Amino acid sequence: MSEMDKEYKILEENFDKECQVVFSSRQLEDLRVKYLGRKSALAQLFSKIPELTLQEKGVWGRQLNILKQKITTVLEEKSRAVKDEEETMDLTFPSYGKEMGSTHVLSAVSESICSILQRLGFVVVEGGEIEDEWHNFAALNIPLEHPSRDVFDTFYLNVKEKNRGKYLLRSHTSPSQIRVMRESKPPMAVISPGRVYRPDEVDATHSFMFHQIEGFAIDKDINFSHLKGVLLHLVQEFFSSDVKLRLRPHFFPFTEPSAEVDISCIICQTPNSELRTKNSGSKCSVCKDKGWLEILGCGMIHPNVLEACEIDSKQYKGFAFGMGVERIAMLKYGINDIRLFYENDVRFLDQFT
Repeated sequence: MSEMDKEYKILEENFDKECQVVFSSRQLEDLRVKYLGRKSALAQLFSKIPELTLQEKGVWGRQLNILKQKITTVLEEKSRAVKDEEETMDLTFPSYGKEMGSTHVLSAVSESICSILQRLGFVVVEGGEIEDEWHNFAALNIPLEHPSRDVFDTFYLNVKEKNRGKYLLRSHTSPSQIRVMRESKPPMAVISPGRVYRPDEVDATHSFMFHQIEGFAIDKDINFSHLKGVLLHLVQEFFSSDVKLRLRPHFFPFTEPSAEVDISCIICQTPNSELRTKNSGSKCSVCKDKGWLEILGCGMIHPNVLEACEIDSKQYKGFAFGMGVERIAMLKYGINDIRLFYENDVRFLDQFT
């Protein structure tokens, strides 16, 4: 097969293929220019005829003219079909609006909290959702026999590592912080957002899967006042500058001393429930007239945790805090059922776009 034969065959096959996917007048005109225009492949084949022998000139002249006539006829038929199709379309009819996606409310809340803390100097570190028992429990001062395991024990995998125990779906994002403490040297300030798992029955306020943001800071002169200052700045930036903060003694295995953190009710806007009830004559549906809302737990990092991460607890101190993103979002937007976040009901999600 000569070079002329190859080019002719390729040209004919390409035209047949491209003609099948033409559905508008604009596409049809582009196709006509491509195959019948002055710079088309067909025109280039015609330009090679003078280089052929006398016998070949006659053969190829007829053959190329037949192909040109075929292309012209097909384009004319296609043009009539396209025009008929376009005339049946009502171009003045309103088009359907395209629904735009948006950031999920939980992602938006998490990003907002992380952004506030980043401006204070915290670095975001995301860890894996599969962890071993040592990072998830032992390194956090939760040994095998500790009663706190009953609350944190989660979904185990059929994999085990020597000296690290079984693998499981992490029950908090603290293992990410343990890895940072072991791999870096103080001073450091880190926050770790992510998905966690607990053996909780699903109801309006609990889920077996939810999202957390945990943070810690370690340095030689860190104290409880620094912790309170960070948390006060966080809640006033995220909720309102009028929000007040309250810390209540509590117990966590990985911090000592530990505290639960409350904020003044963002609905009542006052921690004095008696005054609010007297003025309005009704009870608050969010705080139940307590005037305070629990939002997170915190404390000074336990010396055992520092030592497990090979940090000298006599030289360095640190604080840590952790919060559930769903709870923060529920308080901010007055949502009364955690399950709404996971149902993907657009009517619910559109409220936060």
